Amino acid sequence: MHIDAQTNLQSISQTSIGARPNIIHIIIDDIGYDDFSSYGSRYYKTPHIDALAKEGTRLTNFYAPHGTCTPTRAAIMTGRYSPRVNDRTGLGVLFPSNTNGLDSSQEITFTKQLQKVGYATALVGKWHLGHLPKFLPPAHGFDRYVGIPYPNDHGPERLGNTDSRGYPPIPLMRGSEKVKDLNNNELAELPAQFIREACAFIKEKAASKQPFYLQYSNIETHTPYFIPKGFEGRSGYGAFGDAVAYIDYTVGVLTGYLKQLGLEKNTLIVVHSDNGPLVEKYPELEDCYGKFGLVDTSLQHELRDGKYQQRFEGGVRSACFVKWPGMINAGAVNQNIYSGVDLFTSFLQAAGAQMPAVTVIDGKPMIESIITNKPVRNTFYAFAPQKEVQGVRYNNWKLVIDKRGGKTSLLLFNLANDPSELNDLASKNKNIVQTMYNLATAAEQAIVNNLPLQETNNFNF
Repeated sequence: MHIDAQTNLQSISQTSIGARPNIIHIIIDDIGYDDFSSYGSRYYKTPHIDALAKEGTRLTNFYAPHGTCTPTRAAIMTGRYSPRVNDRTGLGVLFPSNTNGLDSSQEITFTKQLQKVGYATALVGKWHLGHLPKFLPPAHGFDRYVGIPYPNDHGPERLGNTDSRGYPPIPLMRGSEKVKDLNNNELAELPAQFIREACAFIKEKAASKQPFYLQYSNIETHTPYFIPKGFEGRSGYGAFGDAVAYIDYTVGVLTGYLKQLGLEKNTLIVVHSDNGPLVEKYPELEDCYGKFGLVDTSLQHELRDGKYQQRFEGGVRSACFVKWPGMINAGAVNQNIYSGVDLFTSFLQAAGAQMPAVTVIDGKPMIESIITNKPVRNTFYAFAPQKEVQGVRYNNWKLVIDKRGGKTSLLLFNLANDPSELNDLASKNKNIVQTMYNLATAAEQAIVNNLPLQETNNFNF
């Protein structure tokens, strides 16, 4: 289906509050680029998520801002690469023992901006941007929050049930208040409760005709791979495969409910992951959770490496599905480069909300770019939380930067014909390596000096 881009861009800017789209934003935890059938999975079937590819556009070069959860989510919520967050102190992965988080006195989230133009906002699922009340979703523009403040494997059983990390039981939160402490059996049933909570919110807003933003952040594809009783064993690929099947089922419930309530045509849906999958065994998790912490290393992925690093594609490159009937072409594949920080700008544009004028925003108007198929960026920087650039993509060239051990190692790949990053071309392309390394250095300085990152088309490679 072809859609006239210029007409739709005008309708974005001219829309009235009653016609502004609802937004459902699904962040799938720890799932791989090719863990979806439509992205080439050899193991898992994801028919409900793949339906979004048929009904919308599939992005093949979308990047999570980081290879772990907290920095990625901080970047998405603020539209700023994670080293900028909290006045350039950055945020690493947060644990129950941490007392810091996303600081509402220093950062403006897109949900706060959406509230200003009449949107109802809700988060169902995992937060992971600080567990103290001043860092929880209600402090960041969410009217409703039901979920857990950090991952489902940050409980007292870590390190072989010895309680040696001293973590408390994982709390179920409603707003800023704890409902109860969860045991593992309750954690397993939580995804079903999350579906009910999300559907109740959608139904309530359908009745009131108030536009809404719903962030659905699942937990079952994050270790431990617990899912509700009755759904185990359906995938044939262990506990993680069952978890993939369950989030696919969840997407089917949510999209089916939109259709039932007559909201499908005026709802923008975006689905992506927060980082890549686990690709190595973690004995500690297996000791804690048995098969529910088991990583099957015999299953192969197209992209190199996975979670916990952002140098190689497997840690940050994410499948991404975008559906907005009548606005975004159905059945299309978009190869432009996008980053999770672009969601900030994109949601505000779609909703007719204002961009904050008090800070540097890295996000670009992704929805507009998808409609026109005109790229908004040719460069993606894979930052560590503390300002260091560990990977740079410029068009189809990718430079991997490794400064561990007091030495600097530079690897160069052409992703157009080597998406798995197997063939290092650095020695044959020293000029490209130096030019891209200079890009990384300039980006690091831009963060230090609180300046925008520069896009350029001046390189003839």
